[in-house]
Amino acid sequence: MLRSFTTLARHLNLSSAVEELGSTRQTVRRHISFLEQAKGFDLFRIRDRRYELTERGASALPEALTLLSRGNAWLTSEVGFEHGMLRISKEDGEWRFFMQQRPLGDLWQNGSEFMRACMRYWAESGGNIEHPAFQPVRPYAMVFRPNDQHWVCVDVGRESSFATWFGWEWQSSSIGRTLEALPGGPLISDLMEGTFQEIAANNALRFDHIHTTVARKPGTPLMPLSYARLLLGARFPDGSFALVNIIERTNDLMIDDLPEKFANTMDADWEMNVDI
Repeated sequence: MLRSFTTLARHLNLSSAVEELGSTRQTVRRHISFLEQAKGFDLFRIRDRRYELTERGASALPEALTLLSRGNAWLTSEVGFEHGMLRISKEDGEWRFFMQQRPLGDLWQNGSEFMRACMRYWAESGGNIEHPAFQPVRPYAMVFRPNDQHWVCVDVGRESSFATWFGWEWQSSSIGRTLEALPGGPLISDLMEGTFQEIAANNALRFDHIHTTVARKPGTPLMPLSYARLLLGARFPDGSFALVNIIERTNDLMIDDLPEKFANTMDADWEMNVDI
């Protein structure tokens, strides 16, 4: 039923959704009807023989995508929780993604001075990304804004891990792109969507350790990439929500599920040594 909802929401065309799902028109309609009855509101309306998401349907879509993604991962033991902290372990050929959410206390016990400084500046600025106290962080940050059912990149710091890993071409051309249109594509987008929604809902912060493989240029081999990630709930000057993503490349990670053969495989030359 969630697949029927999310697929129809993507195509907004019943025939296209049925073809992708390998289902029937009656089945998809029945799934949508059941979900609407369970939720107590309409997910779609039909205008000129074309489906449109209702306002509440659009609001329900991100959570449905997250539930679908995590449900599929849970069935294969790729996602779990340890003491309330999310962990993800996914492998597909040469591509892999291992993530472990870390307690915020790790920032003070084992985190770098750079990450601790970013958190301090965030607190001093009251979460306002244009506040003078936050400006030392901006060159190292990516900033996202929620837009309809997508997260859109609105700023890429020139010293950020994204810019220094992928190069100035991606730094300058990523503005205005959605998560799935950035390097990493839908796979990474699906993994990040739920986390971004969590930060937006709580207007809070989160600290993760991540090891994955990513190509630096299109068509080039995947390379090991290890980093600590700090996500900060913030706001633009007009008061609307801003998500700040700060990444520090490092081999100094604590990920319980990471196989030993993958530990410390990122080239040490790519580790970041930032002082702000």
